Amino acid sequence: MNIFGRMYRILRSPTTEWMVIEQERADVSYQLNSYVAVLAAIPAISGLIGFSAIGVGVPDVGTMRVPVFSGLLGAVFGYVSAFAFVYLLAMIANLLAPRFAATKNFPAALQLVVYSSTPVWVTGFFLLLPGLRFLSVLGLYGVYLLWRGLPILMKAPAERSSVYVVILFAVAIVVRILIGWTEATLFSLPQAI
Repeated sequence: MNIFGRMYRILRSPTTEWMVIEQERADVSYQLNSYVAVLAAIPAISGLIGFSAIGVGVPDVGTMRVPVFSGLLGAVFGYVSAFAFVYLLAMIANLLAPRFAATKNFPAALQLVVYSSTPVWVTGFFLLLPGLRFLSVLGLYGVYLLWRGLPILMKAPAERSSVYVVILFAVAIVVRILIGWTEATLFSLPQAI
């Protein structure tokens, strides 16, 4: 399967693509070793270049740069944490499924979380340039993707999907904050959510 074709289709026409994904055999290995491995590299590499080579403008101080070694360690940590993030969130989505009358199915939950995370990774390109970093907020489109995919992949009733998404989004924010805080503490990187 073409990774970039899937990326384009999930962003452009999510409902149609979720139906295609539902018909596929849920291949955990492919999702992690191919899709996540490629797309999670975007924010890691962009962040490394943006924070270490280009720098961050600080008023009354000038441009501050993260030391290359710290930036490299932070990029590796961020890359690895992307795998942990999707796996953990998929486990939680699967665990919560019965509470929302959804079908408990870990491979489908992993598909849901991985493909819903696509906008977060793609908007990682904005970490390259200080003036565009605020556009990373466009990664929130992933919440919409999650909402569209829940009824299809996890068989969640439409009337319960909204609450399910809100809870998963809240868990994702908490996990992301903890990862960001850990990364900033360990590698002296500017903390970003």
